[in-house]
Parts: sequence; structure tokens; C-alpha cells
Amino acid sequence: MNPEQSHQLATLVRDSLLALTGRDLLEGLDGSGDVAAALAEAPFALVAHDTCKDPVFVYANRTGLGLFERTWDDFTSMPSRLSSEPAGSSERARMLRRARNKGYVDGYRGVRIASSGTRFEIHDAMLWNLVDADGHHHGQAACIPRWTVLPDVPTQASPR
Repeated sequence: MNPEQSHQLATLVRDSLLALTGRDLLEGLDGSGDVAAALAEAPFALVAHDTCKDPVFVYANRTGLGLFERTWDDFTSMPSRLSSEPAGSSERARMLRRARNKGYVDGYRGVRIASSGTRFEIHDAMLWNLVDADGHHHGQAACIPRWTVLPDVPTQASPR
């Protein structure tokens, strides 16, 4: 992603949330410079996916990439459904539908998976639709302010 695309996407992410909720992602950050740079270095995880039938991630800030243990290229080629456990997929799908219909959902929690297999629970996440000034839908974004790494789940030994 070139700097212009990065700035446009960061602005869309910020402006969409601001329009829907009045909440500014730059609150408490140094937003005096470039919006994209401020969000890229934010202490919360920020991710977004596109509008494909099987949405693919198109953005993650540095915290998001670290949380999911992925590189930019790896993350932005991954269907977003792969970020959660199969067992939690119906809850995730319900939450995505709710956000699509309402515009946003806040207070969400759920289990996600890093590339290493590490499981973590996200807390107080907000998910919202990315809608430009002309009303065109570009996907959805999520802000994850808190998370807890979950202990490894031991596998049961196979019978001998």
C-alpha cells in the first residue's frame, strides 16, 4: 500500500467511526501530523476487511499485526474469517451482520487466533461499517482496545 492509499484508508476508518458514533480514534493520540501515521502507531489494534463475499483483511496497524503475529503481506491476503476459531464463527458472523445492519457494534468480545496458534480473547471491541462521504460501503473495521492471551489448551493423549 502506498502512502496515499494508506492515508485514504486511515481517513475512511476514522471518519466512518466518527460519523456513526462521534468517537474519534485519534483521541489521546498525536494526530497533529498524518492520520495514517498516528493510527499505525496506536496502542490499540485496528484492523479492517473489504466487501468481498469472503472478506479479506485490507488493513492492520502495528499493534494489530503484532497481536495476530502476521506480516502486512500475510495479513492483507487472509480472509478475515480465519482470524477466529471455527467454533466461534457463528457468533462472529452474527456480530458482523449486526454491525452491517446497525452501522456499528461495541462492547464485543470473542476469541481470536494468532498465526502461531496462540488464542486470545478480545474485550470491548468495536466493529463498524466503512462508508465514504458518498455513501459507498467499503467493508468493516474493528478497534480492539484490550485482549487477554489464553492459556494453551492441552490435547488429550491418544489411547494406547
